[in-house]
Amino acid sequence: MKKLVILGGSGIGMIACSIANDLGYYEICGFLNDIVPIGNEIGKYKKIPVIGKTEDVKKYLLDADIQFFIAYIGMQNEEEVFNKIQSLNIPAERFATLIHPSAVVPKGLCKIGNGVMMSPLSQLSSDTTIEDNCILLPNSYVGHDSTLRHFAHIAANAVVGANVDVGRAVHIGTNATIREKVKIGDFSLIGSGAVVLDDVAPNSIVVGNPARLLHSKDK
Repeated sequence: MKKLVILGGSGIGMIACSIANDLGYYEICGFLNDIVPIGNEIGKYKKIPVIGKTEDVKKYLLDADIQFFIAYIGMQNEEEVFNKIQSLNIPAERFATLIHPSAVVPKGLCKIGNGVMMSPLSQLSSDTTIEDNCILLPNSYVGHDSTLRHFAHIAANAVVGANVDVGRAVHIGTNATIREKVKIGDFSLIGSGAVVLDDVAPNSIVVGNPARLLHSKDK
């Protein structure tokens, strides 16, 4: 059994736990969480202990048998969370990649980085590139020749078309659709149900059908 420490808690953290359980070869040590006190448990039905805070990563890195999963989603503070991950200095090879057995990945036709989570029924097309620490939630889809940059996350039922470049730490909301040949800039947020037809500048929040700029986080 591989040992797994998850940075996060309820929500994405528990989804990661469920996938790790389904894979069957992880012993879940617990969560590193900066809000829930050490010794408490997270989860309504399966209880996972909080074993430390983010700063305790250094201690757990000393155990070569432990792998880590980053269960964070920025949601309007994407750049801050991205920089926090970078500051942890976790070697890429120590990240656990969690791909649910029901996820669809064309064999030999995609590149998937370290620390990626693919939830049940998520799907990649051919010639897709998924960089480190990306998260794909259930029923999400990434079209052919598209790229998800470091720490991008795709919510449930979202569709990314072909030849799309999704920037670092971008969040694409539930049921959103990104048309083909669009570029989404780093640290942007795509609202739930948005239909993105044109390029999105970095640090933007876009919503609606067709998607329009709601707010620029640069200002």
